[in-house]
Amino acid sequence: MFGGRRVARRTARRTARRTSRRQQTMYDDGGGYDEGGYDEPAPAAPQEPDPAMQLQEMAKLHEQGILTDDEFQAKKKQILGI
Repeated sequence: MFGGRRVARRTARRTARRTSRRQQTMYDDGGGYDEGGYDEPAPAAPQEPDPAMQLQEMAKLHEQGILTDDEFQAKKKQILGI
């Protein structure tokens, strides 16, 4: 009857020691506990502007008289890669 308790205590202590060693190893390797929180995900790369949207914006500016005919044509060639 008493032998069973001793075995159970001994097993519990052995398991606790193993767990402590495992946790210490994880902490020492940097793979365990991180006191600084988590790393922020990298920001998404900016999207390429849509050529159709750019042309519409340039057309609005041209209609409003902000861009001259030559400026509008130059910008249009630049956007279209001509």
